[in-house]
Amino acid sequence: MVRNFLHALAILLLWLIVAGAAQATAGRDPYVYFFNETWNNFPEELARAKAEGKQGILLFFEMDECPFCHRMKKTVLNQPEVQAYYRKHFLNFSVDIEGDVEVTTFDGKTMSQKDFAFKVNRVRATPVFAFYDLQGKQVVRYTGATSSVEEFMWLGEYMEKGLYKTMRFTKYKRQKRKAARQEQ
Repeated sequence: MVRNFLHALAILLLWLIVAGAAQATAGRDPYVYFFNETWNNFPEELARAKAEGKQGILLFFEMDECPFCHRMKKTVLNQPEVQAYYRKHFLNFSVDIEGDVEVTTFDGKTMSQKDFAFKVNRVRATPVFAFYDLQGKQVVRYTGATSSVEEFMWLGEYMEKGLYKTMRFTKYKRQKRKAARQEQ
């Protein structure tokens, strides 16, 4: 009887450990913790970004059927350190490239999300991460999923530190990877 109790207790503990590990890797919902709420009026969001001391605005162009968008949301945008960093430095908004929701563009024009994505931002593949400075000018654009949380953090640093003014992101990534290898 004691043996059965210990066996059941061991199974319960193992289950709790596995469930806890799964929950820890699941991360937090990006629509709650990464993306900011918006009325899709980007001139107003620029004013808000300035008032809050942000470095700019990040638009995540996505679509429902995009497996790479889902991968980014499930493995990168759901991570607490990513959410904290990006929320500190940027206002982050999702744009559905097939959406009919009306947006006001950075230059004050009104159109659907899909027209904003396709006609204004020339989004042809997803995901696209587009960073805008505080004047509403697109200054950094990254198409596709990043390879890791680390690379996505580097993308944020690249924008936040203004490095896009002096070098391409691929060069910055090489420098960061080289520095990481030298530290090992």
